[in-house]
Amino acid sequence: MAEQEHNGVNGFHSESEQGNQPVNGDASEAVNGNPSNGLRVTIEESASSDVNGGSPINSMVTPIRQRMERKKSSPMMPTFMVSAPGKVIVFGEHAVVHGKAAIAAAISLRSYLLVNTLSKSKRTVTLKFPDIDFNHSWNIDELPWKIFQQPGKKKYYYSLVTEIDQELVDAVQPFLADVSIDKPADIRKVHQNSAGSFLYMFLSLGSQSFPGCQYTLRSTIPIGAGLGSSATIAVCLSAALLLQLRTLSGPHPDQPPEEARLQIERINRWAFVYEMFIHGNPSGVDNTVSTQGKAVVFQRTDYNQPPSVRPLWDFPKLPLLLVDTRTAKSTAHEVAKVATLKKKHPQLVGTILTAIDQVTQSSAQLIEEQGFNTEDEESLSKVGEMMTINHGLLVSLGVSHPRLERVRELVDHEGIGWTKLTGAGGGGCSITLLRPGVPREKLDKLEQRLDEEGYSKFETTLGSDGVGVLWPAVLKNGMDEDEEGGMEIDLEKFLSAGSNEALEKLVGVHGDRGEREGWKFWRVENRD
Repeated sequence: MAEQEHNGVNGFHSESEQGNQPVNGDASEAVNGNPSNGLRVTIEESASSDVNGGSPINSMVTPIRQRMERKKSSPMMPTFMVSAPGKVIVFGEHAVVHGKAAIAAAISLRSYLLVNTLSKSKRTVTLKFPDIDFNHSWNIDELPWKIFQQPGKKKYYYSLVTEIDQELVDAVQPFLADVSIDKPADIRKVHQNSAGSFLYMFLSLGSQSFPGCQYTLRSTIPIGAGLGSSATIAVCLSAALLLQLRTLSGPHPDQPPEEARLQIERINRWAFVYEMFIHGNPSGVDNTVSTQGKAVVFQRTDYNQPPSVRPLWDFPKLPLLLVDTRTAKSTAHEVAKVATLKKKHPQLVGTILTAIDQVTQSSAQLIEEQGFNTEDEESLSKVGEMMTINHGLLVSLGVSHPRLERVRELVDHEGIGWTKLTGAGGGGCSITLLRPGVPREKLDKLEQRLDEEGYSKFETTLGSDGVGVLWPAVLKNGMDEDEEGGMEIDLEKFLSAGSNEALEKLVGVHGDRGEREGWKFWRVENRD
C-alpha cells in the first residue's frame, strides 16, 4: 500500500528518532509518563530477604512502598480530540480500475473523535458512534491479550502490517457476538465491522495495562456516498491510540515537513490495518488522503501488488460545492457496466480510458506548476475545463445519472463553476469547482433550487488539511470562556450538537476567521 511507496518511511524503527516512550506498548507508562522505578524494585527485594532473615528494616518497608506507590500515580491524560477529512475522486474514476492514474483529494467535511480517559478503577473501553446508533463497551482485562502478545504476532507502533492475521481475527470474534444484537442484520454488520477493526488495532498496539477509555465519534460526512467516511474513523482511532502511547512527535508549527510526514505515515499504517479488517484488500487511498490531507495521484497496474501512491504535498485549497444526489448507487454495478462495454468495444473504450488518464496526468502537472494561482480565474478555469472533459468521457461510458446531469444543468445555468460526477457514478455525488468571486446571491439561488429538488449540498474545500489534534479539548469560540482560556469540549456538549452545522460550530477545525486556535496539524507541504 501507500505505506510501502513512501521512500525512507520503512526505516523508522528506533525509539531515539523522536525520543518516544518504550516500544513495549505499555500504556500505563506511556499514558502517565512514568518510567519503571528501580528504587521500588530494590526495596521490595530487601523486603523479601528481610522476611526470610528477620532483619529489623522490615518495619520500614511497607510505609516506603506505600509512598513510592503514591508517587508513581500521576494525573490522567486530558480529554483530547482527533479529526480527519473525507475525500473525493477529482480525476480518473473508472479508468483507475483499468490500470490508469486517478487523483483523490481531501475535503473539509470531517469526522471528530473525542477521547476520554477513565479513572483507574474503570477497566472498560467504549466505542460510541451516535451518528449510526452504535455504543458498546468491553472489559479490558477480559480481552484476548495473550494471543496478541505471542512471539511472532506481537506488533509495535512502528510495525508495517501488510495483511490481517486470521488467527487474531478469530480471537476477536467472540467479543463481537453481543454487539448490537437488537439491530437489523445489515446495521449490526456495520457495527460489528467497526468494533472488530477497532479491537484488532487496540489489541495490536496496546497492552492489558491500557487505561479505561471512551472513544466518541461524530461526523459531518455523508455515509455511503463514496466520500471515505470509513477511512476517517480508521485515521481518527489510529492517531488517538498512537497519541495515547506517546509514539508521535508534534504536531507543532516549527516541525520540518519531513518529520511531519513521518508521523502521518505512522498513523496511516495503522489506519490501513483498520481498513483491511473491514474491506479485505482495500486500495489504501482513502486512509492515505484522510491522514495526510491535500491530494494524491494513485495507480494500480497489478492487483496482486500495492498501488503506486504519489502525494501532491502542495495541492492548493480550492472552493468546492459538493452535491449528494441522494440516489442509491452500486459501485460494483457501475464498474461491471464499464467492463462489459470494454469487452464489447475494446479499442474504443480503451481509447476513452486512455483519454481519462491523460486528463488526470495533465491536471496534476497543471496544479503543480509554480504559476498556479487559486485566486486567478484563468488558472482555475484550466482545472475546471479538465473536470468538464473528464465528466464528458465518463458520460460516454454510461456511468452518469439524470440526477447528476441535472446538477450540471443548474450550475451551468448560473455560471458559477465546473461540475463533474465523483466516484463510481450512477447516483452518488457531484463536485463543482467554484469560480472566484461568485456572488453570494447566485450561490444561494442555486442552493435553494437544489433543496427544492431533494439534493443535499455542502460548501466545502478541496485539498484540505489531513489529520488534526486538539490537545487538550479546549477551543476558543468567541464566547466568555475565551477570557479563561477557552471552552472545554466535554462529552455532554459533544453529544448535544445535533446538526452538522452545530457540530462544526462547536468543534470544527475552521471558523469564520480561518483555522481555529487550538487545532494543530502535521504540516506536510513544502516550505521555502
